Amino acid sequence: MKTTTIRGLRHDTTTVLGWVAGGESVEVRRRGVPVAVLSPQGRKPRSVKPDFLVRIRAAYGDTELISTATDLVSEARGER
Repeated sequence: MKTTTIRGLRHDTTTVLGWVAGGESVEVRRRGVPVAVLSPQGRKPRSVKPDFLVRIRAAYGDTELISTATDLVSEARGER
């Protein structure tokens, strides 16, 4: 792990962030005492979106609904 001082970080931020972007962790010290560690951000795994068509088919099978949700809401509001 590389180390730098607060002064070094302040005056050479581009270099220190270059180390971090390159995959290195950098320890920041104040008067020889570690105060922080800068490390590369881990990549977040892509979220898997549910397959709604499969869910609908599992719930209703091949049955076709007579009215749509829009029709039901409009009817409940008294718009039809």
